[in-house]
Amino acid sequence: MLHGYIPPHRFLPYLSWTEIAALPDRENTVIVLPCGAIEQHGPHLPCSVDSVIASGVMGKALEKLPAEVRAFALPTITYGKSEEHLHFPGTMTLTGTTLLSTVTEIGESVYRAGFRKLLFANGHGGQPQVLEMAARELRLRHGDFVVVPHGVSRLPNASSKQISEQEKRLSMHAGHSETALMLALAPDTVHMERAAANFPPPFPIKLLSADGRPACAWTARDFGPSGVIGDPTSATREQGIEILETLSDSWVQALTELHALRWVVREEPTWERGHQQGFIQPSFTPA
Repeated sequence: MLHGYIPPHRFLPYLSWTEIAALPDRENTVIVLPCGAIEQHGPHLPCSVDSVIASGVMGKALEKLPAEVRAFALPTITYGKSEEHLHFPGTMTLTGTTLLSTVTEIGESVYRAGFRKLLFANGHGGQPQVLEMAARELRLRHGDFVVVPHGVSRLPNASSKQISEQEKRLSMHAGHSETALMLALAPDTVHMERAAANFPPPFPIKLLSADGRPACAWTARDFGPSGVIGDPTSATREQGIEILETLSDSWVQALTELHALRWVVREEPTWERGHQQGFIQPSFTPA
């Protein structure tokens, strides 16, 4: 079914338009848009990793969410901005412009339906800037819209205690944590017999990169033919389940607090892309 990892009762498209129109407290109901990608993740993982993790983590969080916390998910965006993986078959990419337009127009549809809180739950490291730009554009257009772009895996979870210092510093793609999560969410798609470690050389300019991560632009092919940037070899399903449970617990807290959030409302007409008129702050004297 279309909902995938999302609990059916938390899946907004399963409601009719009349049911959506009748929802109470739409202005504080949190709408979750998981954002993934279809791109290579080495020989041992499927190309669907980022989409599976984005929808799987948020689905688990919505499953645990208390009934009184109103939140619904939209279908996961499964195509992302993945040009850094174009050298590998199976990578499907949108341009940044296309993704920006897509999420902005989805955001407009969310707003038009009467909702005022939207979370871009991002599972792909190559597109946070695009989602941040979309969130800012939507906020410029609508002074009562709360739009949060955030990485799915960037909340407290058990992965930090499972991985080596080298993995913490240099892993960026198809390493331990992604592999462990896929073993928890979609074990039949993982081939651990093909897993092998591969790290980029530490970036030599300390002023630009204290931890050695590349400070210059890169593509996955820059670091070798496997597409892996990290060490997946020690990942286990048990570790993945622990990451999934702790990460989803963090998202339950975040969604609960986002539902309760009361943020600044701006009523003045705004400037936005293509608009020639908007509010300019007049002279201001501090109190």
